[in-house]
This record gives sequence, structure tokens and C-alpha cells, in this order.
Amino acid sequence: MASTSGYTILALAITAMFSASSAISFYIWNKKWVESNSKLKELQKSLNSALEKCAAERQGRIRAQQALRKAVVAQTKSENLEMTSYPMAPIGIVQSCFATRNGTPRQPLLVPLARACLVFDSARVPPASLDGLKEYSHCWIIYVFHLNTDLEKLWKHPSKSKFKAKVRVPRLKGERMGVFATRSPHRPCPIGLTVAKVEAVQGNMLLLSGVDLVDGTPVLDIKPYLPYCDSVEGAVVPNWVTVDSILSVASVSFSDDFTSSLLDCWKSMEKKSLYSSPYELKSLIKQVLSWDIRSVSQRNRPHDNKIGTGDTTENTSDMDDSQDGEASGHGSEVDACGSGEIIYHLILDGMDFSYKIDSNGNVIVERVHVSSTIPFGNQKRCDYLMWKDKLN
Repeated sequence: MASTSGYTILALAITAMFSASSAISFYIWNKKWVESNSKLKELQKSLNSALEKCAAERQGRIRAQQALRKAVVAQTKSENLEMTSYPMAPIGIVQSCFATRNGTPRQPLLVPLARACLVFDSARVPPASLDGLKEYSHCWIIYVFHLNTDLEKLWKHPSKSKFKAKVRVPRLKGERMGVFATRSPHRPCPIGLTVAKVEAVQGNMLLLSGVDLVDGTPVLDIKPYLPYCDSVEGAVVPNWVTVDSILSVASVSFSDDFTSSLLDCWKSMEKKSLYSSPYELKSLIKQVLSWDIRSVSQRNRPHDNKIGTGDTTENTSDMDDSQDGEASGHGSEVDACGSGEIIYHLILDGMDFSYKIDSNGNVIVERVHVSSTIPFGNQKRCDYLMWKDKLN
């Protein structure tokens, strides 16, 4: 019996010990939980305070911006200007295969091989700004029509600018249309919008194809092309916009001597070209000349001897500068040969290509030489070797 009582007392003692231990553990755990909960509340309070401070700072910043805007408007009104100006500077410059307006496509993606390198100003656009862009197939480009011959009008009062409300449209054989119903470069604000294929991104440079941009074009902004909202299903356009036959040619061929002259030029221009070989460049030429790139006046008066007299490199594009509805200045430089035939010139990738077009719309590219009129000079330019790995 004494032994049984001893075991009972020992069991009770052990139970009491575990109970005490559990009570102590619970006390410690409860204390830590209270402390953790208190710390969590303090952190939450601190976070809320920080968020309120950020919101207050943001509101203050917005109020400051609004005040600045009002001040600018007030200053504008005090200077008797009718509208507020928004000064903008280019974020990059285009290095294009099209050295002049002559031959530059009238619309984007018409010439798939047409390449350009958009070089961003690193001081304004950090290279990180381009992160993620290469995941898109195409992008929008907002730019300035910097080669318009009437840019001085921008600095004149509207009453003295003589802005023309109607322009001549190539697809309408020179008939006039309201400027806002066309894509004429001659607009109240000479800003262009185009789309191009994104080929590659490297550092502060963007390689594009299918471009309709002339070399040296200042770019204001780029945005990714979004098919789900940028492509409008069921969009309607006038009938004259859909008629492409008026601007297409019957055929494009090359003279027997053309290839050898191209190979000679390639030796000196290869390091400045965005193309892998003279044969790829030849394909580009064929794509460009598959469209009638002559100006309205040249198409309407193809054999007028006045066109081509005097300076043999006369640029007749200026004849349509203020009228040509889709792409004024996109005609070809011309000269007249001894036989009375008109020879047109296309300046492409720093080379001067001469060609003829007969009354049936057949184009014959005759010869090529390195252009002496395009100031490529010692300017550092993008070339095919810079993009070779990314293109392949």
C-alpha cells in the first residue's frame, strides 16, 4: 500500500510539474504574441502614416503643377497669344536608308525591306526606357516633318501663315482634298504618325523595318502597337484610298550592266549600309520602285521637256510641296538625256540609282553610282554588322 501511495504522489508531482511548465510556456507565448501584435500595430500605423504623407506630397505636387499650368496660361494671355504652347524636343533621330524625301514610301509597311535605325538621345532617354519593347512586333512612331519647305509658317501669326486648307492627293491624280482627310505633311502642326516593325533593340538604338521615314527625322515619341485596340474592325475609308493601281507600276527590271555597277558601289558603301549584301539592296530597290514614286506633276507631264532642263539634278518635288496630299516631295529627281528620254534618280542608302519608266508603267533601273550630294560624311552611322547577330 505504501508503494502504491508513493507512485500516486510521484504521478501527481509529475503532472503538477508539466502543468506548471505548460502554464509557463503559455505565459511566455502569450507575452510574445502580445509583443508581436503590438509591434505589428506600430508598423501598420507607421505604414499608414507614410502612405498619408506620400498622398499629401502627391496632392501638393499636383497642386503645384496646376498652379504652374495656370501661371503659364496667364503669361500666355498676357502676351496676347491665342493658345498655350507646349515646348517639346526630339528624343531621337532616325538613320534611314532613304536619304531624301524622293523615293521615301508614302505610307508605312509598303516596302518591307526599308530599314532605319532610331538612335535615342541618352541624355533624354535612358536605355532602360526600351526594356520590354522587343517583345512587341510593331510600334507607333510620332515624328516631325522636318523637311517641309514651309516650316517658317509655324512662327507666324495664324492670319499670316497662309495655311492651305486643301491639298492635292496623288491617288486622286492631283485633285484637292481637305488636309485633315489626308496624310499630307503640310499641316497646322507638322507632326507625323507611322507604324514600323520592331526588328531589334540594342542599347539606346532601335532597328525598324517597313519604314516611311527619311534620314534625319526627329522623333518625339514611340508607343507599342496593340492589335486588340489599334486595329479597328470594320473601319471605313473613302473609295479613293483603296485604289492602289494608280500608284503601282507594271514591272521593275534591271539593265545588263546594273549588277556590276552595284557591286562596284557596294565596296565603298558596305560599312555604312543596313543591308547584308548588294543583292539584298537590289531587292529593296525593286520593292521601292514597285510603286510610282514620281510626284503628281511628273506623272501628269512625264515627257515635258521643261522638266529636266537646266540643272540635271533638279528636284521637281518642290513643285508639289504645298499640294501633294500624301507625301509631297516623294517624286524623283530627274534629268533629260540626249535622246529626249527622262531619267529619274532615286537616292537610296547613299547611292544614286538612275531609272526610266515608259508609258506602260515598266521601270528599268539602268545604273548606280555613289551619291555625291548626300552629306553622309564622317557621321557615325548604324550598319548591318551592328545588328547581324540580332537579325539572324
